[in-house]
Amino acid sequence: MESLSMNWWAWLLLGLALFALEAMSGGGMFLLFFGVGAVVIGLSDLAGLHLTFAIQGLVFVVVSVVAIPLFRKPLLVRFQHNMPKGKVDNLVGEMAKALVDIPVDAMGTAELRGASWTAHNAGDAPIAQSARVRVERVDGLTLHVRG
Repeated sequence: MESLSMNWWAWLLLGLALFALEAMSGGGMFLLFFGVGAVVIGLSDLAGLHLTFAIQGLVFVVVSVVAIPLFRKPLLVRFQHNMPKGKVDNLVGEMAKALVDIPVDAMGTAELRGASWTAHNAGDAPIAQSARVRVERVDGLTLHVRG
């Protein structure tokens, strides 16, 4: 009687699916190691080491869980080495164009980088339509501007 086990190709597909999910998840690097565990089991089965499903599952969990504390931190350091430390895109100091007249301490709209934004006149003078304004602060989706 043949022992119950998962086929090698199913483990490899599971590993690839976990790699893809890791790539889409934003880089927490947890699913990556479970994908490695699945690939290890698939390759061992392909190489002729036919284990029962229970042993396959146990090896999968052990390889995955042991790999996390051993390799996660060094990989995060290596791949996040070139990541910018501060804000990637800062709008403060940029020039925008008022799309409507904006009285002092009132809200209106301004165009910046081809998009329409809510703009708050933080200055002490009204802003005329089509005037160029400088962004002083960004609060959510509102630009605080001065003429």
